Amino acid sequence: MRVMVIIKATKSTEAGVMPSEQLLADMTKFNEALVQAGVMLGGDGLKPSSQGKKVRFVGDKRLVIDGPFAETKEVIAGYWIWQVKSMDEAIEWVNRCPHPMPGEDTEIEIRPFFEAEDFGAEFTPELQEREERMRVEIERQQGKQ
Repeated sequence: MRVMVIIKATKSTEAGVMPSEQLLADMTKFNEALVQAGVMLGGDGLKPSSQGKKVRFVGDKRLVIDGPFAETKEVIAGYWIWQVKSMDEAIEWVNRCPHPMPGEDTEIEIRPFFEAEDFGAEFTPELQEREERMRVEIERQQGKQ
């Protein structure tokens, strides 16, 4: 089961406050444990929403909205992608995570990815093949970087 583990933004992250050396060290240690356990597939921190954009689809039009975005609790400050056996295992790992924003209430959300079998017959063998070819190409391109 693949999950995205989403670290929600706080007033500090939206203000661009950088983590302390101690927090960076603690998070690096946690990430190393995830990697050694074969759980971590990827992850990164995100810059404040003031440096981001949203594109809203309205009919056939696209509206670009500049950050910052109003609702801090809806903004993502960082994420991991994990491969776990179950949601319970993901929760166990989150419970081991250092507090990502010491001094502030923080939320971490865990969301499972859709897998091919979740889409049923609509995700035909041909579409699955095309999807797999794209994944292979993405991996190949990342190997070049």
